[in-house]
Amino acid sequence: MSLETPRRGFTDDEFTSRTHKAQRLMAEQGLSGVLLMTEPEVRYFSGFLTPFWLSPTRSWFLFVPADGKPIAVIPTIGAVLMQKTWVDDIRTWNSPATGNDGVDLLIDLLSPLASKRARVGVPMGPETALRMPVGDWERLKATLQGIEIVDATGLIRALRMVKSSAEIAKLAHVCAIGSATFACVPDFAQVGRPLEQVFRSFRHAALEFGADDVPFLAGSAGPGGYEDIISPPSRASLRIGDILMLDSGVTWDGYFCDFDRNFAIGRRNDLPRRAHDTLWRATEAGIEAVRPGRTCRDIFYAMQRVIEGMDDGIGDVGRLGHGLGMQLTEWPSIAPFDDTLIEENMVLTLEPSLGYANGLMMVHEEVVVVRSRGAELLTDRATPELPVI
Repeated sequence: MSLETPRRGFTDDEFTSRTHKAQRLMAEQGLSGVLLMTEPEVRYFSGFLTPFWLSPTRSWFLFVPADGKPIAVIPTIGAVLMQKTWVDDIRTWNSPATGNDGVDLLIDLLSPLASKRARVGVPMGPETALRMPVGDWERLKATLQGIEIVDATGLIRALRMVKSSAEIAKLAHVCAIGSATFACVPDFAQVGRPLEQVFRSFRHAALEFGADDVPFLAGSAGPGGYEDIISPPSRASLRIGDILMLDSGVTWDGYFCDFDRNFAIGRRNDLPRRAHDTLWRATEAGIEAVRPGRTCRDIFYAMQRVIEGMDDGIGDVGRLGHGLGMQLTEWPSIAPFDDTLIEENMVLTLEPSLGYANGLMMVHEEVVVVRSRGAELLTDRATPELPVI
């Protein structure tokens, strides 16, 4: 897979297209605008990319009106960076300001809508969050009682689930970086190496291949298998007979890859060999099931039918994959409860898991983009046989 680097950022045309699509949906739903306050949504409509969101101190807001460009209401510390985006209207306050962190500016912005009894969307559903103090939110609502606040989760979700060609290029690139990094694991995951050093070597390799960061790296190792899939590394050394799993969320230009790989250390015993084979075939069934017009539920059951012959239920993590993009996990879920229709240019992970040997589990994951004829892999496909280091 090529590591040719695409351009960073997006053209103004990309943001114009996103905004116009949002405004068409607003018109259909009778909305006068959408208020956003979480990092992916603010970045999606503005291009505002910064690690400063890791600080919980300040609130950040972006208002997408029913007509015209987005309006940023942000702390002064972010003004210079926001001015480098396509956003023209940037309203700032000195933050932190206890008790009034941008609320007065929001009231000034939205008051004309309150006088018109307008409807304003705010994401409220699953996988959303209110990223401002609850007290500030209550004050905002009390002051703007003329505004009807409605749930905009579906609107934002519909936009972000389907990727543009520029987004797919970034996702393909970061998945290529992840694939190249996993190919190097046998170089640093030998018998006797502490797991925490394996993690450090993985991060170093990903950065050497061009990743911007490795904000997520989980995994485990144990005799014949592992018991969970979200652990930080221990100091225990790899031993012959261990099964090592690494699950990585590498980023490039604000977009994630998310997939894992399993390795047998020294030898490949029968149960983990069978588990890997089952999951590989389940993933293959998932790849074959990915077609525009099908549902996430269809993909789930295509993989589940392969898994159920070996799975003892211990490896059940609630779903068998999810969307991917600016976040490590995005909507939709490859799960029996999700009837989301698969659309061309969605990017999905296929992540079957199973339990075996009274307490052990294994998980396998690939990333695909949905094309008109089916799934196209963005990751270098794992080998059918569990690899031995």
